[in-house]
Amino acid sequence: MTQRARDLRPSPISATVDFEADGVQHGFLKLPISNDESAWGAVMIPITVVANGEGPTALLTGGNHGDEYEGITALMKLAGTLRAEDVHGRVIIVPMMNVPAAQAGRRTSPMDGGNLNRSFPGNPDGSVTEQIADYFTRYLVPMIDVALDLHSGGRTLDIVPFAASHHLEDKDQQRQALAGAKAFGAPTAMMMFELDAAKLYDTAVESQGKIFVATELGGGGTTTPERMAITERGVRNFLIHYGLVDGELETPAEPQVYVDMPDASCYVQSEHTGLLELTVSLGDRVETGQVIARVYDMTRTGAEPVTYRAERDGLLVARRFPAQVNMGDTIAVIAEVVDSLDG
Repeated sequence: MTQRARDLRPSPISATVDFEADGVQHGFLKLPISNDESAWGAVMIPITVVANGEGPTALLTGGNHGDEYEGITALMKLAGTLRAEDVHGRVIIVPMMNVPAAQAGRRTSPMDGGNLNRSFPGNPDGSVTEQIADYFTRYLVPMIDVALDLHSGGRTLDIVPFAASHHLEDKDQQRQALAGAKAFGAPTAMMMFELDAAKLYDTAVESQGKIFVATELGGGGTTTPERMAITERGVRNFLIHYGLVDGELETPAEPQVYVDMPDASCYVQSEHTGLLELTVSLGDRVETGQVIARVYDMTRTGAEPVTYRAERDGLLVARRFPAQVNMGDTIAVIAEVVDSLDG
């Protein structure tokens, strides 16, 4: 435990489940709040613990951002169906890490504007969002072996379904995470570059030496049957791969595509405000110099649009979903297609 963790006061969050008990438990992580709507209230974060004897512990999370529904839905379904006798060890399921955001259908919390995935390691004396982050960092993550955090593009992005790991200093940890990302069985597996990793949940988990796999599974602020099938299959594959449940890995019908994001240049960000036209489809291969988008000035007619071109060969793995775009918005992400991913 770090010096920082020793110096912090206990978390105000309490759990209504016993993490050491076998069986299936459904309960809450309760964070006291006091506001105009509820003087002595609480943020109630649903949690399920399914445990059966000795074995590893997996933490499955969704709703880190409240408008990313593929993970939320898949974990709500799993929490209602996973049986203790099917588990070797312990599975902790938190379908909505940021409950206030999920209930509002927003990326960030309406209670404090907090983006949970930019709030780690958190603060027990901070905002609601920071207190949630702190509980995961100091209480849940230390008790686990592997973590799966289910993301998608939410209302503003649409993303090719993939599972991902990161480049890490500990190469054995990196190898184990990459193996889990591949085993998830999404159409694409990725070594992902994050624009701002310091305050991510990913980093809070990885810095404690735990195995972490992330996903992006669609977007647009909705779900589809196809993407839900990928998500649910992937969660089960993850549990099988790390020895939590028995079974055979279910692989995609088509061979996985491997992609790498070597640096920040994979992100194409708009330098203009206006109406966005994507000229390539999600999942298309693109070549350096190819026109991938145009932005039209909405204040007048007759003006030539601004053209955006690919700066690298690769696969269009993400695109902005709304047609209106502002300066600084990511409009496209291009990842390099590689023959293999090495841990």
